[in-house]
Amino acid sequence: MKRIVILGAGESGAGAAVLAKKEGFDVFVSDMSHIADRYKKMLDERHIEWEEGQHTEEKILNADEIIKSPGIPDTAPMIKKAMDKGIRIISEIEFAGRYTQSKMICITGSNGKTTTTSLIYHIFKEAGYDAGLAGNIGHSLALQVAEEPHEYYIIELSSFQLDNMYDFRANVAILLNITPDHLDRYEFKMQNYVDAKMRIIQNQTPQDAFIYWNDDPVIQKELKKYDIKAIQLPFSELKEKGSIGYIEEGKYQIEKPEPFNMEQESLSLTGRHNIYNSLAAGIAANVAGIKKEVIRRSLSDFPGVEHRLEKVCDVRGVHYVNDSKATNVDACWYALDSMKTKVVLIIGGKDKGNDYAPIIPLVKEKCSALVYLGADNQKLHDNFDQLGIPVRDTHSMKECVSACYELAQPGETVLLSPCCASFDLFKNMEDRGEQFKELARSL
Repeated sequence: MKRIVILGAGESGAGAAVLAKKEGFDVFVSDMSHIADRYKKMLDERHIEWEEGQHTEEKILNADEIIKSPGIPDTAPMIKKAMDKGIRIISEIEFAGRYTQSKMICITGSNGKTTTTSLIYHIFKEAGYDAGLAGNIGHSLALQVAEEPHEYYIIELSSFQLDNMYDFRANVAILLNITPDHLDRYEFKMQNYVDAKMRIIQNQTPQDAFIYWNDDPVIQKELKKYDIKAIQLPFSELKEKGSIGYIEEGKYQIEKPEPFNMEQESLSLTGRHNIYNSLAAGIAANVAGIKKEVIRRSLSDFPGVEHRLEKVCDVRGVHYVNDSKATNVDACWYALDSMKTKVVLIIGGKDKGNDYAPIIPLVKEKCSALVYLGADNQKLHDNFDQLGIPVRDTHSMKECVSACYELAQPGETVLLSPCCASFDLFKNMEDRGEQFKELARSL
């Protein structure tokens, strides 16, 4: 009996363990942190051995294969030991893909992944398709394959997940953009990160589709390096040579596989970045053969994604907007670009090797004040204090919201769009957004 060891017992790891057990493997789960009670229950009910708070080498390094959580870097001591022993290390998505023939619609990019993935899932469900939501959002793909199989899976893929995917095949691959992000995990080398994102097209065949943003200079440069076998379906904001999806004369247009159009003003998502997300989603739905009237209705009534330009409340004439999902500079740029009022911008957190230069012109144009929110805000001071805009230094969400309340004038917007990861002060991006919303609503 082959032995599978799973490192990390969150949503992805627990799901992988259930599928491995179902497929007859000898399974062991190990997590250096505390395992949530719901995952312990899931493992116990299926008689899967687990440990928490430690990694027992003799129980791990005898594995035939290791499935690791995407949050664990290759530099982790146990991963290095496993690699030195020649043990194959894969992702939960790679493992799950071996046990299903379902259609895989996979979405990656530095920004817009969650919105686009959620929008595609919304369209498929509205069309009555049997679809599951997986990857970075939704439930574990492996758990669904094991116990709740679907005909289609809509999967958000991070670069970390793509790193450990080898034979997995995306029937529809969507690449939204590539801008600097997570460089701390990629030796601060942009090309390493780019290479991870481009893995989404590996193993595609002429029967598959590759949907990508035609205006992205990094994508354009990378395409020349690959022998792409899939049908290419590029999109852009304006009609350009080769783009099959675009905006023209106020109309949202898709040329193929089937011609489709609707008024741009009917799209539920607003802002330039959401034009790209809506085009990618519409093309994917078109490829899947979903009826035009369903695509049109779904693009019009999609409610949006929590923590992504989420309207929270109005207090004393000031708008509060939660964009906690903006964990890199490019995401913050799009958020600022979409603002119609002066902005008090909340920025900061765990820096991932950020270059803030691209947003400095927008900060000068749009921001009336800056509130730094991080354990260490020195890099923010170095980049933004010189602009002459009022700044406040804060180290908790309570301090931060209080500072925003003092600084913001009626008619302005307080925007949480941090550019950074959340792990210095918060459990995760969601925790940061929830604390912001709760404190703003209590003002």
